[in-house]
Amino acid sequence: MKQTATKELVKIITASSVGTLIEWYDFYVFGSLSVIISTQFFPKENPAAAFLATLATYAAGLVVRPFGALFFGRLGDLIGRKYTFMVTLLLMGGSTFAIGLVPTYQSIGFMAPLIILILRLLQGLAIGGEYGGAATFVAEHSPVGKRGFWTSWIQTTASLAFMLTLLVIFICKNTMDKSAWEDWGWRLPFLISAFMMGISVYIRKNMAESPLFAKAKAEGKTSTNPLKESFGKKANLKLVLLALFGVTIGMGALAWSTLFYVQTYFTRFLFIDGDQVNSIIIIGILLFVGFNVFFGWLSDRVGRKPLIVLSLLLAVLCYRPIFEVMYQTVNLSNKVENLSAAKMDAKMETISTDSKNTIVTTTTNRFYTDGTTATEIKRAQNGKEELTKTITINSADKWKLIFTFFLLCLINTMSYGPIAAFLVEMFPLKIRYSSLSVPYHIGYGIFGGLCPVIATYMIQKDKLANVSGYYLSGLNYPLVLIGLSFVIGILYLKESVKVKPIITFAPIPVKILNPIKRYLGIVWIALGIAAAYFGTVLLGLPKINSGVQDDLIFGIITLVFITPIAAIGLCLFGKYALYGEYDG
Repeated sequence: MKQTATKELVKIITASSVGTLIEWYDFYVFGSLSVIISTQFFPKENPAAAFLATLATYAAGLVVRPFGALFFGRLGDLIGRKYTFMVTLLLMGGSTFAIGLVPTYQSIGFMAPLIILILRLLQGLAIGGEYGGAATFVAEHSPVGKRGFWTSWIQTTASLAFMLTLLVIFICKNTMDKSAWEDWGWRLPFLISAFMMGISVYIRKNMAESPLFAKAKAEGKTSTNPLKESFGKKANLKLVLLALFGVTIGMGALAWSTLFYVQTYFTRFLFIDGDQVNSIIIIGILLFVGFNVFFGWLSDRVGRKPLIVLSLLLAVLCYRPIFEVMYQTVNLSNKVENLSAAKMDAKMETISTDSKNTIVTTTTNRFYTDGTTATEIKRAQNGKEELTKTITINSADKWKLIFTFFLLCLINTMSYGPIAAFLVEMFPLKIRYSSLSVPYHIGYGIFGGLCPVIATYMIQKDKLANVSGYYLSGLNYPLVLIGLSFVIGILYLKESVKVKPIITFAPIPVKILNPIKRYLGIVWIALGIAAAYFGTVLLGLPKINSGVQDDLIFGIITLVFITPIAAIGLCLFGKYALYGEYDG
């Protein structure tokens, strides 16, 4: 490849990556500010219900991502990659900016949450079209032998955008007093999006169309009906199902339980101070983000499949032990308290002449010999108590958590670095945008994106039931998905790039492997039927009918989103496997 061509490719990567990073920033900022959003756009009378409603609105942006993939994927395969993901950029940036302008619930009532929901849905549609366009665009500009390396730069954007989100919020929050932040300052991270969008549009507008797509279009070889060819024909539908169950649901669960669930785990279940959590996440991201590029580069030399299946296997083996180490590092039961240094302060506040409306707030500060401090605030009113706890860990424990978080991210990055190149190479050029976008956003948006919500629910339920090791129960759901993708991936996935293996093993004879893959088709069909029964009869309907708010949300997620895709998809995948469609 000539140096001038390399320079041009660097410009293309930069333009694509900056735009994708900004879109991820726009998508993440809502979730990162979900607590304060719940107080601004939902009724304040029931804070718990308001927070759950905010989570549901956040989840709506996740579950709509596949629809964005369908709409914009079709557009990208019809008119081109460049113009399509310019539209997604404008849609995402405009929606995020608009969220920062919406009046509060106190000003316009129920119109506020309705407008927020609509804007969140538009964000989900936009991100559903962005990733597939960026991955396809970069891959089609890249030389075949270096696709892993060049597309891996796109993979860094999700982590960097999350870090940027935390930094912007931290800076805005710490440059004003608390009342100003809660009154209007929280809007700034949304409004800043307009400035970022302007920069990205300026960078992207001069990019050339993908040369492979432009050539295919000039020769009349583009698809006239991408969705029908992608999902209406068995030859491609079987690849979509393989990409979904063999790669993206496992990797989606892996990615979200690594980067986003960890933040929830630290703050809500380990009670670590919020600023410390953000610094742990930011430092961890800075340490691991470059490994996306390393593993992308490595996949050009050893293949994509070995890295993907190894990543999934390591997650199954290591995630529970790593989360156990995290929990025990912060667990106050493992520390020695300096009882003589403990401080307690109680104050009474009367909010009306009625004695029942007296609030007693008791603040207890505890100090431990290793430098850890814990603050407990108990508010008692009318016989009800509300307890909040914040733990500030010492420097050694902080770096231990940074290291364990880095290990989680390294395992995830091993598969996330090469995934864009792998998915691009799975599908034919003329329907590539549509075909890779849908399984990616079902896997990462629905199955993976809902991991933090489902995991939080599972931990809370097991904690109330006094289940031993409740703090690890949130991993059960993602580890099932990761394990499923590992088994399907190692048996059915084919390497997408020609490489000379470093270590050569004798392959399993086709006459042995093919019958195994076929007979396992019965297992996948049985799993699909079991998913339908379990998700509908044992989980979905009972939870919805319970009348409890968090059960209701969990039941809807299970019944409406997870169960139908898992049940129908596994049955179809099993059918194709049983009939030998994945023989090789």
